[in-house]
Amino acid sequence: MSPFGIASSLFSLFPTSDTSNTTQSSQAKTAASGTDFSSSLTLRMAALQAQSVNLLIGSTNGSSKASSGLDFLMGINNNSNNALNSASSSSTDPFSLLGISTATTGASSLSASGRNLSLFDPESAYSMMSIINRDDVTYKAQFSELSEMQTAIASMQQAGQTLGTVDGSLDNEAIKSSLQDFVAKYNDWIKRFDGTVKAGGVLAGTQAAEVSLYELEQSVENPFNGAKDGFRGLSDLGVSIDETTNLASLDTNKLNAALATNKDGAVNTISEFGANFAKSAELLNSANNFIPNRLSNLDRAIDYITENKSSLQAEFGLGAPAKPSTAVSEALAHYAKIAGI
Repeated sequence: MSPFGIASSLFSLFPTSDTSNTTQSSQAKTAASGTDFSSSLTLRMAALQAQSVNLLIGSTNGSSKASSGLDFLMGINNNSNNALNSASSSSTDPFSLLGISTATTGASSLSASGRNLSLFDPESAYSMMSIINRDDVTYKAQFSELSEMQTAIASMQQAGQTLGTVDGSLDNEAIKSSLQDFVAKYNDWIKRFDGTVKAGGVLAGTQAAEVSLYELEQSVENPFNGAKDGFRGLSDLGVSIDETTNLASLDTNKLNAALATNKDGAVNTISEFGANFAKSAELLNSANNFIPNRLSNLDRAIDYITENKSSLQAEFGLGAPAKPSTAVSEALAHYAKIAGI
């Protein structure tokens, strides 16, 4: 029952039988003081409400003297001389009655647990800061890993350009060796970065990395290279990609057969593929394309968090520290090197 209800119930217990003398006397007093019945009732109700609160919560200072409901809300203990004299009264934290500590540490006004208890919802603010702490680590790891991928793509571009220089003056063994070198470099590329875009990888869900892997694989499998010479891409020369591992392999018997029957067409197919593959790699690293754009966005996010982290923590709490995976920790260490931290 609310305090108002309690007061109403208690007031209903007051004697209601009147005598002529009592009625006349009460009416006379009311008329003399200028106070009507409604005002009197309001005052009585207010007094009962305050008493009800005190009965429910008791004194906030642990003394034998009862405190009013207003004292509890304001955290002020009355003394015998002056109930409103703050110089001689002690302050009580009402939240301590609920088991909530409002102790602060330093000028930041944060609690010992790293939360800003002055906020309406300190726990949500703390959780938000925990996400910022995690993203700070994640963005740096992604920047490091994507920078590595950018360098590797430039290397793949060079591999394509080298393969594009193959011509008919080379003997079959030299042509086979050139194609084998390319397949080996492509597999190194896949082994290094294919896992990083999968679940748990540093670049998982990063479109720039996913597109880069996909585009170079599609370039290898492009069936239009060598079409004018009767070939359907590198697959007719023995190059294929495993659907499970994404690794490339070269069937030298198939290559030898193609060179034996149509060497000029095979050479043209290899040269055309090399040029197109190099172009695909170049586009991935070109200005305003996937990788440069993503690196630029990451760099801005990292700078913003670095510049504002102290003020953000002062406002929203310290947040829980990030708990990076092994892969993220390794990328973070590399970021520290390239950033000169």
